[in-house]
Amino acid sequence: MSLIGNLLWIIFGGLLSSLGYLFGGVILCCTVIGIPFGLQCFRMSGAVLAPFGKEVTSVPSESGMLGLLFNILWLIFCGWEIALLHLGSALVCGVTIIGIPFAIQHLKLIPIALLPFGNTLE
Repeated sequence: MSLIGNLLWIIFGGLLSSLGYLFGGVILCCTVIGIPFGLQCFRMSGAVLAPFGKEVTSVPSESGMLGLLFNILWLIFCGWEIALLHLGSALVCGVTIIGIPFAIQHLKLIPIALLPFGNTLE
């Protein structure tokens, strides 16, 4: 069932979202300071490409003071905007019965969009 959901997700916007994260990652990796954030964009690109059948999990090795600092910077500069985009997409998808599974996936992606350091979708 997750294969069908992921294929439909890719067709109806998942590929564009993934490409957006890839583009952001490439732009961020152009600077030395942006490399950790760009790597998180690459990881989120893979998560957004096929979210069905995956759950948000915590990565203890990325927790700590540096991860906290990076999460605060991410949240201030772009995390809240990306989370609002996922929330808006969830509201649009949730209008129809067919779109409810897609709305659930967008809601699942909000914690990763807000705090990517220390969270992953597996």
